[in-house]
Amino acid sequence: MTLPELESALTALGEKKFRAKQIFQWLHVKRVFDFDKMTDISIQLRTVLKENFCIKGIFVEKRLESCIDNTVKYLYRLSDGNFVETVLMEYNYGYSICVSTQVGCKMGCRFCASAIAGFVRNLEPSEILMQIYETEKNSGRRVSGIVLMGIGEPLDNYDNVVRFLSLLSDKNGNNMSLRHVSLSTCGIVPRIYDLAKLKLGLTLCISLHCPDDKGRSEIMPVNRKYNIESLINACKDYIAATGRRITFEYAVIDRVKSSDSDADALADLLRGINCHVNLIPVNKVRERNYSTARSGVSDFAKRLEKRGINATVRRTLGSDIEAACGQLRRDAAQSSEKNGGAEV
Repeated sequence: MTLPELESALTALGEKKFRAKQIFQWLHVKRVFDFDKMTDISIQLRTVLKENFCIKGIFVEKRLESCIDNTVKYLYRLSDGNFVETVLMEYNYGYSICVSTQVGCKMGCRFCASAIAGFVRNLEPSEILMQIYETEKNSGRRVSGIVLMGIGEPLDNYDNVVRFLSLLSDKNGNNMSLRHVSLSTCGIVPRIYDLAKLKLGLTLCISLHCPDDKGRSEIMPVNRKYNIESLINACKDYIAATGRRITFEYAVIDRVKSSDSDADALADLLRGINCHVNLIPVNKVRERNYSTARSGVSDFAKRLEKRGINATVRRTLGSDIEAACGQLRRDAAQSSEKNGGAEV
């Protein structure tokens, strides 16, 4: 619930409006998820809360910590028995967290593990938010940046994601500036236009991965519905509406759109757009035969730079714990099926 919704719900129960702010701060500032521990409200009101509301938790099913770079990967079990993944990453400026927005994914990108175990459902705003709260509690580390790049397509769960962002940034609660949030999409064009109208201040990241329609449609089925021209037009509209620079993500996959001519085509496509290119060495996935040579990514970046396109190579984190999203959930789903209890 947003604070205004909580105020309306409590006043409908005959309670004072200011109690809503107290409860909201217990949840989002003090991170207390047990009504009985909200000690500055009466026992009577706590009883009313327990009778009318619930606080659904998420639970650490597995925790892996990298010996290389302190990356921590969590497999969280939701209240209905499904699983999602969250990754905590350490940078020079602090800690960033990568959260999931769906259980599984419908998009079917060929190089990604997230869709292999299938799509089950959207995450509720609270389930996205609780990944942050529980990770901070478990790790003892305060998060300064959030990326919506975990399992799922954020813009396919648009309404819940927007509500999550509202809760995250509420000045009475967590109060995080959305300028510290990055949202990654494979390119659901109508929702990019919708997001632009909200002018939230977040960084929009576009999973592009190929500079031409034929190649992109082969590895990213979403391109068959929203082609590159329509995607680029939506990006230009987003930049004009928000004044924010866009990041284009490009997985440099050996033998798949990683040649010098591909770099040239990408530079031609993006020339004149206020953007940054984030080059990604593809993560190895058992079910996919894709790989990336690190030298190939560096060469690709140099060629883009020569063509006037600002590009960097994403730092690889948690390589010893399979920190790429989707792999832990896939294994958990397969284990559940072997034990006779498929995911709900």
